Amino acid sequence: RYKTMVTPRRAAVAIACCWIVSFLVGLTPMFGWNNLSKMRRTQEPNGSHTPFVIKCQFETVISMEYMVYFNFFVWVLPPLLLMLLIYLEVFNLIRKQLNKKVSSSANDPQKYYGKELKIAKSLALVLFLFALSWLPLHVLNCITLFCPSCQTPHILTSIAIFLTHGNSAMNPIVYAFRIKKFRTAFLQIWNQYFCCKTNKSGAAAAAQAGN
Repeated sequence: RYKTMVTPRRAAVAIACCWIVSFLVGLTPMFGWNNLSKMRRTQEPNGSHTPFVIKCQFETVISMEYMVYFNFFVWVLPPLLLMLLIYLEVFNLIRKQLNKKVSSSANDPQKYYGKELKIAKSLALVLFLFALSWLPLHVLNCITLFCPSCQTPHILTSIAIFLTHGNSAMNPIVYAFRIKKFRTAFLQIWNQYFCCKTNKSGAAAAAQAGN
């Protein structure tokens, strides 16, 4: 049912919705959920007439309530747990099919489910790298919010932020090394748009893989 359900139009709508939601969630602090008013209140009692200066650091300008309650507890942790349960069920179903003693046929079910298992492992690796990259920052944010007296080294926060940005670079590498169709498509795009040459064999292979 996959080809009938996942049409190009539906895929485009799903991708657009993901980008719009991510855009709105990411820009929420710019809409007012930040530490600006708190910093203004702390400066007013001092009676200082010096210009209001904001120290541009992550934990200074970003509200930890936003990062923990809204970002982590709503948009990161529930989808992560849901995807984990889905993948466990996928692996369970594929393993059951592989354990069945099926007679060899033209369709070769053993080969089909072995291929599905390989793809599932690749996507599970992407999920694992996502958790590995994002959970450290959110754990540090929870410590900052729920334990104000606890001092977390600034270098740890910088490393955690770097991991979250690095996660975006990990996925194409994982896809390219683990899934042949992605690797073929990436090579075709690279040759056509970056090396300014058309790889006919690559295009034919990509078309054959797509079919």
